[in-house]
Amino acid sequence: MTNDSEYWRKYEEAKVTHSAAHYLMAIINLRKQQGYARITDVADYLRVSRGAASKAIALLREREYICEDPNRMLELTRKGFNVTHAVERNFAVVECFFKDILKIEETIARENACKLEHLLSPSVTESLFRFVRALEENPALMDQIRRKIDTDDNPCVDKTGCMVCNEYDGCLDADLQDMSRTDTGSAE
Repeated sequence: MTNDSEYWRKYEEAKVTHSAAHYLMAIINLRKQQGYARITDVADYLRVSRGAASKAIALLREREYICEDPNRMLELTRKGFNVTHAVERNFAVVECFFKDILKIEETIARENACKLEHLLSPSVTESLFRFVRALEENPALMDQIRRKIDTDDNPCVDKTGCMVCNEYDGCLDADLQDMSRTDTGSAE
């Protein structure tokens, strides 16, 4: 399985970090709630220090995701709005997939969707959305898949392995069952 620097470095090259995405969304939410957003409001909203908020806002301003109106209130630029729209769209699709298709508990589904929301490319989000919609439009197929997921507790027995295990170079199902018994919460 290839999991080398060619891929993990792309994580660092994301257009916007997880934190930056939440600063942008905080500005949108504050403007909706109270009609304006100042640095102090953003800091309070995100429960960070004013100094941390000021640094983050300066970087977002420098990257042209936000600007200030004549009254020095924060607002998103078109570029900033596009980022938040993409992040919100990604979150909605991933959360729905986790919660409604995989039946992952809502809190865990939301937490993990939040971790992924700023990293997915538009093509991945589109494909995942089409998959979710196809399952939703075919309840019999969705029920069949859910039954298979819920009852498939046997590790791969075929000598050729499944397509995931072939990439993993071993039986991933057995490893996952071992992990779930010692559940650490996330990969380290």
